[in-house]
Amino acid sequence: MSTDNPATPYAPQPAGMQPVPPQKSSTGKVLLIVGLVSIPILLVCTGILLALLLPAVQAAREAARRMQCSNNLKQIGLAMHNYHDTYGSLPPAYTVDENGQRLHSWRTLILPFMGQQTLYNSIDLSKPWNDPVNQGAADSLNPAYTCPSSTAGESTTTYVAVVDPSAVFQGDQTTQFQDITDGMSNTLMVVEVSGANAVPWMSPQDIDLNTYLSLTAGGMSNHPGGGNTLFADASVQFIASTIDPQLQRSMVTKDGSD
Repeated sequence: MSTDNPATPYAPQPAGMQPVPPQKSSTGKVLLIVGLVSIPILLVCTGILLALLLPAVQAAREAARRMQCSNNLKQIGLAMHNYHDTYGSLPPAYTVDENGQRLHSWRTLILPFMGQQTLYNSIDLSKPWNDPVNQGAADSLNPAYTCPSSTAGESTTTYVAVVDPSAVFQGDQTTQFQDITDGMSNTLMVVEVSGANAVPWMSPQDIDLNTYLSLTAGGMSNHPGGGNTLFADASVQFIASTIDPQLQRSMVTKDGSD
């Protein structure tokens, strides 16, 4: 008698026990739909966020540029005072030769007091600023003469004096602090203008009183809403473009008249 176990016969399983074919999962489709819907929403939200943040970023950058501009004018003001301490007066708006021809600007004359002695020494003061011998210096630029918001060309400046017989700067004549009877903190020396009024930094060229008074209509400076102004006490104030014209005029005159 064989001891081998007979093969187990195949026994069909009950109908309720039949294997169930695997069903395709719908998770992938759901994720795909969610992704297709979410991406546009995310892009829209990102765009809105950037639109909200960009003005704040631009405003912060402009505030920093305006502060640097103010610091530039402050440095100019301190140089003016050091010049006055050395020579007993402020520099003239420009120097002239024996024929009355303009030679050099106050911006050149105060260079030694702005840490620019080497540049100053390279300039021949007996010849005009645009003489070929002075071209190398004219192509250079003291960084403190550049407003960071300015879009003016290279070797130009937007820091100018207001030149008028009643002002601190009167052409080739000098002014002493004692001549400013309206008060040092009430009388301006240098203003900033927009790029449209920029001048070559070495040029003995500034603006007259009428031009200054008209700046409120065309933009006072490279900054929105007004412009930085250097006063005789070396303080710097931001003057709004909405300033009263009579007050604006009185800030120019040494005796406060209008």
